[in-house]
Amino acid sequence: MTCSSIQMNERIPPIPPVIHPVSTQDERPFWSVMIPTYNCINYLERTLRSVLIQDPGLERMHIEVVDDCSTDGNVEALIKDIGKGRISYYRQPKNVGSLRNFETCLNRSKGYWVHLLHGDDMIKTGFYSEVESLINQFPDVGSAITSFCAINEDGHESKPLNAYLKKKPGVLDNWLYKIASAQRVQPPCVVVKREVYEKLGGFFGVEYGEDWEMWIRIAAHYPVAFSPACLAMYRTRKLNISNQSIISEQNYIDLLKVIDISQKYLPERKRKDVRKKALQNFSISYARSSYRIYKEDHKNAVSFILAKQALKMNKNIRSFYWIIRLLSSYFKNFILSKRVAKTLKGT
Repeated sequence: MTCSSIQMNERIPPIPPVIHPVSTQDERPFWSVMIPTYNCINYLERTLRSVLIQDPGLERMHIEVVDDCSTDGNVEALIKDIGKGRISYYRQPKNVGSLRNFETCLNRSKGYWVHLLHGDDMIKTGFYSEVESLINQFPDVGSAITSFCAINEDGHESKPLNAYLKKKPGVLDNWLYKIASAQRVQPPCVVVKREVYEKLGGFFGVEYGEDWEMWIRIAAHYPVAFSPACLAMYRTRKLNISNQSIISEQNYIDLLKVIDISQKYLPERKRKDVRKKALQNFSISYARSSYRIYKEDHKNAVSFILAKQALKMNKNIRSFYWIIRLLSSYFKNFILSKRVAKTLKGT
């Protein structure tokens, strides 16, 4: 099978890529579960099985893996073994980067609703039935999301991370302002009507935070439904894109760019306030992460870069709290190491 004619000269599209309408005249499935993957073969089997266990059948669900030229194993063989012919497979002719791979996923999707499920994330049983129930109850929405948790490399799950958004299933109130002021969802918990991508285009502009920009853009044009049921799992990995980009500060640069882009989606009277809230929220998040990363991994360089970025974004009491804890831990360890070195020298 061949991909639609998309210009992929730039790995990060400067404008939203065009998502073409489905050309087939055949009856379309309700779902397209599109699974972009790159070098995550150790997690991919669990991702696929989390979908297959709730597969409603070929007529209702299109499932496809789009591989960005992975080098860590034979992805096609794994899919054939697990899917038994149920899962389609497409491999890029060359590595095109995550955003262009998402673009390919969206243009190859056939269903009325698209679930872009990254190759290391997972969903829990009941995800598709819950989201379909939301769609049926609120047919005017452009997107539907559930609560989600984080899952680390060892399989440990966090508590639900955004169940506070709404106690009962329904359309989110003031969602544009809430999502523009903080990243409150992650890709595995989000389903988007394909028609929305056709009208608004695909992911663009940045490599880190491209999904956040998309959720803001959708919220500016469509109502969004939410269920507090925690049915999606977002994988946190030490070597994922976000962690690799900390040292280069690309994540910081990209987040500021997303905040700037999102301004045009907001009413002019709200822009200054939402921008300030976004900078404050990310400042607190970065400061908290700086302390956590130091305590867990003792990565001094990463921790202090995050602390610096936190203060550049916004100076507030909560950010100072976490940075003071970071510095306190660092100096305690520094003094301890000096004492140990002195003791060893005297023996």
